[in-house]
Amino acid sequence: MLRTLAILLGFQCLGEVASFALRLPVPGPVIGMLALIVYLLVSPAAVAQMREHVLALLGHLSLLFVPAGVGVMLHVRRLADEGLAIGIALVLSTALAIVVTALVVDRTRRWLDPAGPAGETGSAKKP
Repeated sequence: MLRTLAILLGFQCLGEVASFALRLPVPGPVIGMLALIVYLLVSPAAVAQMREHVLALLGHLSLLFVPAGVGVMLHVRRLADEGLAIGIALVLSTALAIVVTALVVDRTRRWLDPAGPAGETGSAKKP
């Protein structure tokens, strides 16, 4: 478990250092997560070693929502004042994220399987 935590923390720190040193507009944890994904793709043995511990950590993921809940309680007055704007922004951004995700999945599917699901060529038009 300590090895897994050290690996996760190491990649987060690596991302923070890279973000700061290169003055990137991307948060360090995001860079660290991308580096971790590359590491896991290159090293399948690491995936096997980390799987059990990572699943145990994911079982306690709900604990990470406690600080967010406290933050909401601290800013309840602001939420009351700006609730409508926040609600509209949340709904629109969620809808936009769903649309963009659908388009990316569709393009990726077409890119990975240009012949189509039934082995059709893209030249014939459907009625």
